[in-house]
Amino acid sequence: MLPVVAGLLLAVAAGGRGGAAAAAAAAEDRESPPGSRFVCTSMPLDAASAGCPLPPGPMQGGGLPPEEELKATVLQLRETVLQQKETIGSQRDAIRELTGKLSRCESADGKSATGTWKKELGKGKDTMGDLPRDPAQVIDQLSRTMQTLKDRLESLEHQLRANVSYAALPNDLREMLQRRLGDLERQLLSKVAELEDEKSLLHNETSAHRQKTETALNALLERVSELEKGNSAFKSPDEFKVSLPLRTNYLYGKIKKTLPELYAFTVCLWLRSSASPGIGTPFSYAVPGQANEIVLIEWGNNPIELLINDKVAQLPLFISDGKWHHICITWTTRDGMWEAFQDGEKLGTGENLAPWHPIKPGGVLILGQEQDTVGGRFDATQAFVGEMSQFNIWDRVLKAEDIMNIANCSTNMPGNIIPWVDNNVDVFGGATKWPVETCEERLLDL
Repeated sequence: MLPVVAGLLLAVAAGGRGGAAAAAAAAEDRESPPGSRFVCTSMPLDAASAGCPLPPGPMQGGGLPPEEELKATVLQLRETVLQQKETIGSQRDAIRELTGKLSRCESADGKSATGTWKKELGKGKDTMGDLPRDPAQVIDQLSRTMQTLKDRLESLEHQLRANVSYAALPNDLREMLQRRLGDLERQLLSKVAELEDEKSLLHNETSAHRQKTETALNALLERVSELEKGNSAFKSPDEFKVSLPLRTNYLYGKIKKTLPELYAFTVCLWLRSSASPGIGTPFSYAVPGQANEIVLIEWGNNPIELLINDKVAQLPLFISDGKWHHICITWTTRDGMWEAFQDGEKLGTGENLAPWHPIKPGGVLILGQEQDTVGGRFDATQAFVGEMSQFNIWDRVLKAEDIMNIANCSTNMPGNIIPWVDNNVDVFGGATKWPVETCEERLLDL
């Protein structure tokens, strides 16, 4: 602005005599008698104060002397400078407001370590520091705020273009405004992304909880259904036996339930057989990819064998005398330790039977047949011939005293994985279910 005023002063100084003549003419005009012509100048309402000189307007009816023109130009330039200062002041206020809101956004982000926003109770209006708890409402509120800030910046730019006629808006101020808006927009977009991630995580957690709840309810309903169906033809749901009288490949029983993944187990059952040679296969458990996941078999003149993951251990059991015997087998994946009990007494133990191999879940459990594929391809020469009852499986190694109590009828302990109940056992091919002798009667048969 000062270079323009200096240029005008130099132009007046270079005028020489013309300036002096104009001064003389102006002096004569001031001394003119009443009745001379007056020049009217338009004046804004807010500039009409006693201490503020009125800016001279253009002459209406003739040209002004150079001094008056210079004075008018200086006053107009001064007014322009004042207007620019007011504009810059308003822009600074806008910048302060944007900075304040950005600071509130940053402080809200720092105070919300759990992913929630600070919210003052009792106020119905949401602001940058008072966002709703609902992530969808927060995203909408932030979007509206960002759009409002963009609109205000565009309004400021239009206002600056309309107001500034003699000097352009400084580039550094415009760049600062754009930089501030860009930073705010990035902050808002980052916050929106965080809220979207939080909403997605919340949805996943809700789905997992719902699935877990449904699984628990289904298991409970299944258990209730079992109890409701417990009224079978037998005095008690577990007081029955499965009879497999012939050595064929089509007589067998099937356990409806399957096994979970196991790192240890105990299998106990009562059985009676006089088949020769060998009693066959009392039970087998097959999974996809491994038909011999768990098998108890006495085939031909070989001793009774326990197979786990197709690995073999020979058991010192002797039960083909046609009498009832209580058999228990324990195993743990740790070092492949196993134990064999007959009529409550431990007759053998060993290790290194499929060590560190967990029993795979989801297979098929068959009574009386050895499976070459999951649930089928039975071999008549390996079929069990005889009767069995109280087939139970636990997911742990039972203590020796617990096994003794079960064998001598001191306690009744159903398996927590596979219990012996009527509605959990189906028979096929001519196999039958009959009422079983009492535990005491089976003891007398030993």
